Amino acid sequence: MKGAVVFAVVVGAVAVLTAQRPTFKTGIDLVNFGVSVVQKGGQPVTDLAHEDFEIYEDGQKQTVKYFAPGDGGEQAPDLHLGLLLDTSGSMEEDIKLARTAAIKFLNTLPYAADITLVDFDTEVRVARYGQADFARLVERIRGRKTEGYTALYDALGVYLDGANGLEGRKILVLYTDGGDNSSNISFGDTLTLLRASDVAVYAIGLLEHQLTSVKLELRMRLQQMAEETGGLAFFPSSVKDLDGVYDKVQADIKGQYTLGYVSTNDRADGTWRKVEIRVNRAGPKNWKIRTRKGYFAPYKPPSR
Repeated sequence: MKGAVVFAVVVGAVAVLTAQRPTFKTGIDLVNFGVSVVQKGGQPVTDLAHEDFEIYEDGQKQTVKYFAPGDGGEQAPDLHLGLLLDTSGSMEEDIKLARTAAIKFLNTLPYAADITLVDFDTEVRVARYGQADFARLVERIRGRKTEGYTALYDALGVYLDGANGLEGRKILVLYTDGGDNSSNISFGDTLTLLRASDVAVYAIGLLEHQLTSVKLELRMRLQQMAEETGGLAFFPSSVKDLDGVYDKVQADIKGQYTLGYVSTNDRADGTWRKVEIRVNRAGPKNWKIRTRKGYFAPYKPPSR
């Protein structure tokens, strides 16, 4: 991509996002899931094949039509990386750590097809960069100052709306203290948007300077947002903690499988479909599967 496509977003428009019901398409209509299988110690299980997985939608077994391991080279779908950077006034004591963390992470994933930066305070600003624009992206991150209120949920909504048009794997890394005092959408609406998306969220919670009275709630909210998408949440206290965090995130991304299927339920009714993914290969009983819990079907108004 030549040059970054930058546009300002009026946060008052975010409310319309609650109606979106995204699905994944690649040639034919597929329902797409990123799936992580991890051992007891958190290490990814990376040697599974498509026949090792079973998918059930609302209790009905589905047929896997698309499969790719995270480190599958040319087999793997494009990786679209998103960075959500909180630059509100409450981040004043943590912005240096957030900027360092974001730049440090970018250097671990040079194979991303593109990078979308969303930095936010009272307003939400979005810029998408190709790998050729890496230096400009770093300059933008380093230049962000803290000011204003925190529109975290609006920023998430704006990113998810833009990611809906991308085909491939979508990873969002969020740098924030977890607070929100300015958004037009609620925390509950944000969870609905996350359930409707196929984005895996990795939250980096910078909570060291938050009041003890709210720290637990902020931590729980960030964990919930990540878990809804099959992602993870981390809470580093200093730069020296980042290497360990990024080792885990990078291993998780590389170990994440992509599964796609065409639903046997062809009704375009916009309803929630519960999805369960199982590993049918004999293995340790303590393997854990992380993925999203379902999806919203596409919606088509009935003909009159």
